[in-house]
Amino acid sequence: MEHICNVNDIEHESAREFQKDGQPVIVVKFDGQMHAYINWCPHLGIELNFMPDQFMDGDNQFLMCANHGALFDIDSGDCLSGPCSGDKLIPVPLEVRGDEVWLGEVTQPA
Repeated sequence: MEHICNVNDIEHESAREFQKDGQPVIVVKFDGQMHAYINWCPHLGIELNFMPDQFMDGDNQFLMCANHGALFDIDSGDCLSGPCSGDKLIPVPLEVRGDEVWLGEVTQPA
């Protein structure tokens, strides 16, 4: 596990990108929980965002792929709508230790 940021470095209902093991990782704070996924859309194998740290839909309820508008459930990473429906984001192990966010090993996308 590697310390990646502090909990307060990410605003509520938002996400930020960090580099871990040479991969871009999205860390999301939503509904009092923290989640982490590789920044990689299963549809085209590209990053979800065009602009830095812009990962949420307009209502800040889902992670969104800026390329095709696919929406992903924040808790599970499941694609709920869009061209990759039925696929899911690749999770990254995350632990909150006090006010620190730690990430585990990143699995490379296939």
